[in-house]
Amino acid sequence: MKNILFKACLGYLLLLFSLTPGISAQTPSIINGTVTNNTTGNGMSGVTVSIKGATAGTISGNGGTFQLRTTHAFPLTLIFSYVGFKSEERLVTSADEKISIQLSSTEILGLEVVVAASRVQESILQSPVSIEKLDARALRASPAPSFYDALANLKGVEMSTQSLTFKSVNTRGFNSNGNTRVLQLNDGMDNQAPGLNFAVGNMVGIPELDLDNVELIPGAASALYGPNALNGIVLMTSKNPFDYQGLSAQVKTGILNDNGRTNATTGFYDVSVRYAHAFNNKWAFKLNIGYIKADDWQAYDKRDQSLANGHTLQDGTRANNEGYNGVNVYGDENTVNMYNSLAAQLANPASGLSQQLAGVSAALGGTVTPQQIFDAAIPGAGVSSITRTGYNESDVVDYNTKNLKLNGALHYKIKENLEALIQGSYGSGTTVYTGADRYSLKDFNMAQYKVELKGSDFYVRLYTTQERSGDSYAGGTLASGINEAWKPSTQWYPEYFGKYAEQSIGTFAAAYGAAKQGGASDAAALAAAQATVNAGRSNFNESARTTADMGRFLPGTAEFNTAADKIKNKAIPGDNTGVGAKFTDKTNLYQAEFMYNFHNLVKFAEILVGGNYRRYALNSEKTLFAVDDNGKEFRINEYGGYVQVMKKLADDHLKLTGSVRYDKNMNFKGQFSPRLSAVYTFLETQNIRVSYQTGFRIPHNQDQYIDLVTPQAHLIGGLPFLRERYGLDKGPLFSLQSVQAGAPEQYTFREFLPERIQAYELGYKALIARKLLIDAYIYKNDFKNMNGIQILIQPTAGGTNNVFSVPVSAEQTVKSWGWALGLDYSLPLNFTAGGNVSYNELNNQKDLGSFLAMYNTPKVRYSLNLGNRNVANSLIAFNFIWKWQDAFVWQSSFVGPNVNTAGLSEMPSFGTLDAMVSKLFPKAKTTVKIGGVNILNKKYIQSWGNPTIGSQWYVSLGYNL
Repeated sequence: MKNILFKACLGYLLLLFSLTPGISAQTPSIINGTVTNNTTGNGMSGVTVSIKGATAGTISGNGGTFQLRTTHAFPLTLIFSYVGFKSEERLVTSADEKISIQLSSTEILGLEVVVAASRVQESILQSPVSIEKLDARALRASPAPSFYDALANLKGVEMSTQSLTFKSVNTRGFNSNGNTRVLQLNDGMDNQAPGLNFAVGNMVGIPELDLDNVELIPGAASALYGPNALNGIVLMTSKNPFDYQGLSAQVKTGILNDNGRTNATTGFYDVSVRYAHAFNNKWAFKLNIGYIKADDWQAYDKRDQSLANGHTLQDGTRANNEGYNGVNVYGDENTVNMYNSLAAQLANPASGLSQQLAGVSAALGGTVTPQQIFDAAIPGAGVSSITRTGYNESDVVDYNTKNLKLNGALHYKIKENLEALIQGSYGSGTTVYTGADRYSLKDFNMAQYKVELKGSDFYVRLYTTQERSGDSYAGGTLASGINEAWKPSTQWYPEYFGKYAEQSIGTFAAAYGAAKQGGASDAAALAAAQATVNAGRSNFNESARTTADMGRFLPGTAEFNTAADKIKNKAIPGDNTGVGAKFTDKTNLYQAEFMYNFHNLVKFAEILVGGNYRRYALNSEKTLFAVDDNGKEFRINEYGGYVQVMKKLADDHLKLTGSVRYDKNMNFKGQFSPRLSAVYTFLETQNIRVSYQTGFRIPHNQDQYIDLVTPQAHLIGGLPFLRERYGLDKGPLFSLQSVQAGAPEQYTFREFLPERIQAYELGYKALIARKLLIDAYIYKNDFKNMNGIQILIQPTAGGTNNVFSVPVSAEQTVKSWGWALGLDYSLPLNFTAGGNVSYNELNNQKDLGSFLAMYNTPKVRYSLNLGNRNVANSLIAFNFIWKWQDAFVWQSSFVGPNVNTAGLSEMPSFGTLDAMVSKLFPKAKTTVKIGGVNILNKKYIQSWGNPTIGSQWYVSLGYNL
């Protein structure tokens, strides 16, 4: 299908190209001129020069000179625009005129134009919903090391950092690692990894040098963008090679500093180059290359999330808790109850344990029974959990982070308002992702290819996204596999139990005998012996573990590396020769879509129609996803379409917008998503908006089809056939919460459905005296069928339990609300100051019972900034940003089940100070920038199990930015 699709597309484009000579046989006129900076007097390269009312244009080159070829009739109006400068217009009556234009630097508060909110250009002040924008001007002023990091400075936006190169963006609650509720588009292409169903940060995104702007809508956006735009959309747009030509380059280097671990200072390097060229008014191309390398942030939380044997997160350690399970320690998830295992042996009179206890009882004169000795020497069933010795994350995860980006496009202007293009993007690298396990995405790569035909009123777009997991593997599974490769658990646990019992029973016998010799009664001797055993418990554990661990593979040794390599190269979950940890995913996505604006045909309102067809071709080589009855992985088909109508009334003071979208996935019923909004403009720059919209999220591919065994549980999709495959629809099945409460209750499934949201928003946005920009909103969200995780316990005939983790739909409506306020003020002498605060709250957590909503969001976040983009016209700029967020509870499949259900996985509050200073050298077209984030080096973690973040310092040298 892929080859047929692209051969058809390329053939169509070539046909269009072949027809173009006859489109414009008229001899073009040539307009020449120069653009200079009003402050410095220097020529300005990169200024966009376009003809008003047409798409024809060019950009200024070295020295600010430009040459524009056009067949447009005179007189015509030229528009000169450059980010951060006031646009100018010039009437041109003939090609003989020599044009000289000066542009003045200006703060453009509230004057930005956005397209994401309505899919048409409109003032950001009059957007029908909340929207944030980050352009090149804002990026140059940001202390953030990359534009993607700078998204965290926007109002209402939060991030989850899993690696230096993998960060997940979220808004308005229900945050997650690898966020599937926020849609990320690169030049209109869904940037998700098709098998994972989330964007891997900007690993396969737009290179920073090629970024034109980012628009971000917090909250539901399904009415125009379809499935998964439930919590927001990030729309990234690259630079058009007709508008941004020439060579640009940037070198950035610095250090990562984490004061919470040894060898805490490591380096990172970031190099990128962009080249674009327009051969004439018809053909243009661009090429991008970027490479990042770093010794990554590390995750080393060793708190004990087992909550076993009476211990807590704070006091549990490997030394004092036999059932220890460290947050970022792996291979210690495997748990066996020592009391139950040894009790089974005691029930057999012929077992070595029974005979040993009988001998001890006889030696003590028969005054204490074998059962009494056993109960005193072996901790009771409730405090007798034993886990294997684990490995630290740094032993099993590859922190050698790297990211290569390649991007190119060929554009052809068929005529002034019709353009065709072919675009390709490729990204590869190594990073770390937190899911149910800590996954080392090693040599992971993904590519996107697109062909597009677009005009002023429409576009037709065909693209594919192809994910290849490379040598990726699950770190926790790898650690467990190394343990099993060295010594199977079926051998390790008996060795541990045998040594523990030997010492504890011997200690009991000695203490009991001594007490009896001292004249103690049987009861007093038993109590004294029990106290002695209890006091020696940690010594028994240490000795038993030392015995069982004798010869264990140690990190860095040849034995360890050989075992690790073998397990990394074997697909999850392994085979009869051993455990496998390799994460295999070669899933592809194919999409066709279109949009048409009838504004030139219909005058009473602006009407848009659009639609798309999508196919996922799952391919994990039968390791991650379930297979059908024929042993093949599934294909998932979706389609959708929308209509939007916009009408201005009351002398254009009132703008009404209504839209409705329909989407259908093969596994679920069709979904309608309407949206209604009104924006009232008064006093020219003040706007009140109100909106009602719905959104939905189709359960992602893993929620539908995953079939994967992890150290914590067996993960299966929520579709009915998988429940039936593992017998969850028959026989006893209990929720983990009821088991923990000591009253197991039969669990009953309800229908697994797409998530739906009803969102209400009231907003106010105004530019006061062209100095103060105010943006405020309050929202309310009602989620129905919220997808969450249910841990289920299935007893087996052998007396053990199977643990399943299954996505389910909440029966209750999940309700949240929040508000935000942003203020930006333009001060004299080019100074700017501002800040924003956002509040988000889950209303009805108590009503949800055992359902884990995984809200994962602080109630309060705020940011304050002070800067100057041109201090005293010296071309020196600086900026300071202080950010703070409240503590909150993080819930996920990575959190230990007991910690999850108890709500103990709190992420502490933290604040960071970021700063930068830069200097522009116009003649050399060079910018030097020095900056740092979290410069006070206050370490923090953004989500459970993720790395600890310290300070990051960098210096960059940019050419022709």
